[in-house]
Amino acid sequence: MFFFFLTPSATTQAADNLFTQMGFISDIAVTVYRVMVGFLFAAVIAVPLGILLGAFKPVEGLLEPLMSFIRYLPASAFIPLFILWIGVNETQKIAIIFWGKLFSADFNGGGGDKKSVQDDLIDVSYTLGTSKAAVLWRVILPASLPSIVSSLRMVLGWAWTYIIVAELVGASSGIGYMIIQSQRMLNTANIFVGILTIGVIGLIFDYIFKGLSKVLFPWN
Repeated sequence: MFFFFLTPSATTQAADNLFTQMGFISDIAVTVYRVMVGFLFAAVIAVPLGILLGAFKPVEGLLEPLMSFIRYLPASAFIPLFILWIGVNETQKIAIIFWGKLFSADFNGGGGDKKSVQDDLIDVSYTLGTSKAAVLWRVILPASLPSIVSSLRMVLGWAWTYIIVAELVGASSGIGYMIIQSQRMLNTANIFVGILTIGVIGLIFDYIFKGLSKVLFPWN
């Protein structure tokens, strides 16, 4: 039993072996690519949709019940269906990220609504004769951008849980693939390295988002 608990030196040695002899860098690059492409596709669709849901009550009343239902469907449960529909390829892995993050990005990244904007700003805009489209574009959206970026930072973190699950099934590369292969060989050191690598990459992206927020929204 104690075989499966490792010392820091054993983990360090496994990391050195993975990076220098087993091409782990390419696995990392493949996984990051899958996560970012799926995340960006989800954000491009979900953020504008979330803004519309928050800014216009008729849109919210029409779509929110359906999206709330879909949001609670586990993305990992769709992996067998995506394999049947799409096949075992890059598109399938990206589709898992896209599906898993689309509706969470819509509601969390969709913080761009009236709730995050002072009512006085909206009232003054309408008093000055500003159209609804101009209020959305010039008042609600700029005031909501900090919360949108902050929410997308959290959504990106959640995306890593989906990509690892996606790579455990029908993959030939990636961090998840390396982890499942190591599990089959009872190589716990490599598994620890894979887990720690995901944590480090996630931390890097987290700091990137925080730095971006400070640069773009210094007042926030």
